Amino acid sequence: MKKLILSLAIISAIFTGCSSSSDDAPVLATGDITGTFTANKTFAKGNYTLKGIVKVASGVTLTFDAGSTITCDKGTGDNAFVILNGGKAIMNGTASEPIVFTEKSEVPGSWGGIIMYGDAPIKGAGGLTTLLSEDGNSLNYGGTNAAHNGGTLKYVRVEYAGAKLADGQKENNGFTFYSCGTGTTLDHLVSYKGADDGYEFFGGTVSMTNAISYGNYDDAFDWQDGWQGQNNTNWYAYQEVKGNFGMEIEASGNNNTFFPKVEGVTLKRAAGCTPEDNASIEIDAFQFKKEGNGEFNNVIVDGYGTYTVNATTYNGAIVKIQDVTTNTNQVTGAKIKVTNTKISNTTQTTPIGATGSIVVSFPVGNFTTSTTTTGASLTAGTWASVKGASLIK
Repeated sequence: MKKLILSLAIISAIFTGCSSSSDDAPVLATGDITGTFTANKTFAKGNYTLKGIVKVASGVTLTFDAGSTITCDKGTGDNAFVILNGGKAIMNGTASEPIVFTEKSEVPGSWGGIIMYGDAPIKGAGGLTTLLSEDGNSLNYGGTNAAHNGGTLKYVRVEYAGAKLADGQKENNGFTFYSCGTGTTLDHLVSYKGADDGYEFFGGTVSMTNAISYGNYDDAFDWQDGWQGQNNTNWYAYQEVKGNFGMEIEASGNNNTFFPKVEGVTLKRAAGCTPEDNASIEIDAFQFKKEGNGEFNNVIVDGYGTYTVNATTYNGAIVKIQDVTTNTNQVTGAKIKVTNTKISNTTQTTPIGATGSIVVSFPVGNFTTSTTTTGASLTAGTWASVKGASLIK
């Protein structure tokens, strides 16, 4: 009996000695993410290094666990995360543990951001249904698969993007979506301090919910090629230091019968924020050109005031129509609606044309104001914070 008791005591001591203290921090995974992935892979929660133009091939799913941080270094060359048409990225972050893509130097414009390709319908200049991407990858986009599914990006933040890749025609954005479809989930995303647009859509049918564009040098939100997302909600932009339009909206010169819809929009411009190019006058909340259109309801606009350059003062507007054709077909044709809008610290509080020859007159009910508008409704938290500072001002 004494031997049995002694044996049990020894076993108990062994297991007690081997148990982990509740204060021990978990060991996070590490490693490089590089090349083109041709087989499914899951990255456990960890701190990873992204090297080069990383691509997810068609038929392949790449999964990232919540709380992961993926860092690249512009000193090593071009970097970007690209989901090719037919590939999927599953990024299910959470409000308390977002998935973060960032860059070592923390300088805007240091990498190419997240780029997703699909085969949903587009309508490019001249009515073209396929085009070549301008991001440096030079890949075709466009197709007939309105339900394209590029995966799930949920609670994902992209920081310091906007670099030009290879011989790309222009800088990339925080998030770039080439003809992505309704099967793709875009929810609770943050584009933080990039050198180009926060988000840009090149055609497609995908929608985006609960999105923050913070401190991006060009436009907070931008699209072309007949993007027609129908279920967009809660878009929030805060422009500081440098920034152009809150939204730059065009349809590549096509008088489309369709248009995107966004419910709950907040566009804020900090005092002292100047256009990206000091010679430009891109200081309006909404700019429509090349047959751009859309419905926007429950909108807050604040801070789009005056800007002086070379002794000339320009007046920021709630809505600016850039060309006669857009005014005729989209405004008069009732394909642009900006309703229940609360406007403050903005010089032109009614829609105007870019020149005196463009006389803008919205049909009754298509441009309305409200004092009770709430704009984008977002819940603050870790997902919407950087270094402890909330991005929701």
